[in-house]
Amino acid sequence: MRYAIMAFLSLVAASGYADTALHSALERIAGQRIYFAHQSVGANILDGVRELAQAEGVALRIAEQPGADAIPEGTLAHFFVPENGAPLTKLRNFEAALGEGARVDVALLKFCYVDVDAQTDAKALFERYRGTIGRLRQKNPRTVFVHVTLPLTTEQTGPKAWVKRLMGRTPYGTVENLRREEYNALLRKAYAGREPVFDLARLESTAPDGHAVTVSWDGVTAPAMAREYTQDGGHLNEQGRLRVARELIRVLASEARGAL
Repeated sequence: MRYAIMAFLSLVAASGYADTALHSALERIAGQRIYFAHQSVGANILDGVRELAQAEGVALRIAEQPGADAIPEGTLAHFFVPENGAPLTKLRNFEAALGEGARVDVALLKFCYVDVDAQTDAKALFERYRGTIGRLRQKNPRTVFVHVTLPLTTEQTGPKAWVKRLMGRTPYGTVENLRREEYNALLRKAYAGREPVFDLARLESTAPDGHAVTVSWDGVTAPAMAREYTQDGGHLNEQGRLRVARELIRVLASEARGAL
């Protein structure tokens, strides 16, 4: 699958064909200072961004940089914010890394799916996130903050999942995705239509044919990751990362300084 996608991208580049909207968006973000805090799913997304930039012939500089104090102009800087499974620690580390007075045009923090489990208090986590962003906005008034919904996972299937349900227990990916949706609903309510939102969960839960993938438990339904976009139930495969990367590029370009 990987080789087929890379061959397609190479063919597009060689043919001289360009996706006008994508090309224009990549050129806009190529001149910005962007700071992206993430873990492994974020790395998947950045792989997709690199592939799309290569296919469009846009020289987009992507560089790992722990702190935001010296990001060169024209750089999509990123860092692996510690640590997975500890979202409050990630918030503290993101706040420390961005600091005060950073010359950053756009900043965003993406939690990982492992940061939320069945016991997570989604409302409390969101309030901590909102408080962190509020403080950072005061310290960095020139920076636009893009809010990212929590990524999802597929729901466990097969004999083990069937036995769990028979015993009144939830297969993995059921309650966890319900908790993620609780957080994501709060984020959308707070920011959608007022501040930029990169709705990663919506992208992951919309199958290639357009139908919404969901899980249900105890009368509650929530989005889940479409199996077409992952090889292991959580990380993005080639199809998934290109789909998500294209939307991230669009969102970042819409917030770029000087964007029309």
